[in-house]
Amino acid sequence: MRLLHWVSESADERPDAVRINDQSVSWVELRRLATAVADDLRGLDRVAVEASTDLATVVGVVGALQAGTAVVPVPPDSGPMERDHILRDSSAEAVLVPAGSQRQGDYLGRPIVPVDLTQRSDSTLPEPDPTGTALILYTSGTTGAPKGVVLSRRAVAACLDGLAAAWGWTPDDLLVHGLPLFHVHGLVLGVLGPLRLGSRLHHVGRPTPERYARANGSLYFGVPTVWSRIAAAPDAARALRSARLLVSGSAALPATVCADLAALTGRRIVERYGMTETLITVSARADGPHRPGTVGLPLPGVRTRVVDERDAPLPADGDTMGELQVCGPTLFDGYLHRPEADAASHTSDGWFRTGDVATVGPDGWHRIVGRAATDLIKSGGYRIGAGEVEDALLTHPGVREAAVVGTPHPDLGQQVTAYVVSDGVPESELVDFVARQLSAHKRPRQVRLVDALPRNALGKVQKSRLAAD
Repeated sequence: MRLLHWVSESADERPDAVRINDQSVSWVELRRLATAVADDLRGLDRVAVEASTDLATVVGVVGALQAGTAVVPVPPDSGPMERDHILRDSSAEAVLVPAGSQRQGDYLGRPIVPVDLTQRSDSTLPEPDPTGTALILYTSGTTGAPKGVVLSRRAVAACLDGLAAAWGWTPDDLLVHGLPLFHVHGLVLGVLGPLRLGSRLHHVGRPTPERYARANGSLYFGVPTVWSRIAAAPDAARALRSARLLVSGSAALPATVCADLAALTGRRIVERYGMTETLITVSARADGPHRPGTVGLPLPGVRTRVVDERDAPLPADGDTMGELQVCGPTLFDGYLHRPEADAASHTSDGWFRTGDVATVGPDGWHRIVGRAATDLIKSGGYRIGAGEVEDALLTHPGVREAAVVGTPHPDLGQQVTAYVVSDGVPESELVDFVARQLSAHKRPRQVRLVDALPRNALGKVQKSRLAAD
C-alpha cells in the first residue's frame, strides 16, 4: 500500500476533502497539486518545508513524499539561529515556500522551490521504497541544539495503521484539529493520517473553542491546553456531543479537565502516548474502557517494559515506577549525524530509552508519570510522581494551573516544589490541601505563585525552565 494511499488512489472530486483554514480541495485536486510539486523535486534527497498552517504546506509535504524526497519541516516562527541550524544540519537541498511569499527572504542564499497552487500535474510517479526516509523532525533542543529525528515511510505507515485499528478511524470520519504542522501530532497524525486512511480533514487554524464547536467533526485532536479552554467554554464543549471520538496527546491531560469534558460532551477523552522518536506507541481504544490518567495499551507490534536505573525489568503491578522503554515498527531510524546520541538512547539489547517514567498495570495499561529528569522526584527515600501532585493541586477550586518539579534540598536530596497559577490562594493552604489528598511526604515543601507557566508551541509546560529558576 502506498504511504498516502487515499490521496494517491482516490477518484473523489468532492471539493471539501481537505480544508485548511478557508482553503478547500478535493482528493483529486490535492493529488494533482502535489504532483506538480513532485515534478519539481525529482532527484532531490531532502527538502525543507516552511510548515505554516496553510494549504501550501500540505501540498508541499505531499508533493515531496510523492517524489520520495524526505521532508524537513521548519517552524514558521523559528528565529534565524534555529532555522539556520535545521537547514544546515539536515543538508536540505532546497526550501519549499508558498509562491509569492514574503518569507522567501528568510532563506537567502538557499534554492527556493515555490509551491504554486495554480500549477497541476497528472504525472505518474512510482511509490518510493518504504524503508526510505519520510521525515526529519527536529526535537525541541532542551539539551543542546535540536537533533534531527529520522523517520521512515514504513514507521509512519505502521503508526497510522495502528491508530486506525485502535480508534476505528475510517473514511467516514471528519477529523478536526488546530495543531501546528511541524510536529508528530499535527503533521503525522493530523495530516498524513487522513491522507492515508481517507477521513476528511478540517484544520481550523487557531484552535479556539468556538472554531472546534463550529466544525461538526466526528474525530477531534487537541492538546491539554486546547481541551482546558474548551472545558471552560461550556457551550462550545456541548457542541462536541455529536463527535465520535475526542483524542488528547502531547502532554498529560489533567483529571479535572477530563471529568469536566465528560460531563459536558458525554465523551471520555482518549489519551495516547508517543514521542518524536517513537511516533505513537500506546493508546486507549475507541471501543474499550477509558481510564483517566492512563494512556492505554501498546499498538500492534509494539513492545514496552519498565526498568530501573540498571535496565532491570520492574514488576507490572500498576504501582512500581521506572523508565519506559519501547521497541517495535514505529521507531525512528536514528538521530541525524549523532551516532553517540543513538548509542546512548538504546540499550544493549535494542530497546529505546524514552526517558519517561511510567507504571504498567497487570492488565497492560500504562500510566505516564512524566520525564525522568523532571517528573520523578526522589525525596527522602521516596519516589514521587510530579503528575500526581499536580492533579491534587488542580482539584482545588482556586488553582488554574500547576506544575511540580524536584528542587535541591540539603537533607531530602530533592523537595517537592510547586509552581501555581491561582486566584490568590495562600501557599500554606495549598500545602495543607495536598497533604489531605495524598500521603504527607508528597505535599509540596514550597509553593511558588506565578502569573503563568512557560509552555512550548504544543502547550507543554517547560519544566526545565522552572527547575532552572
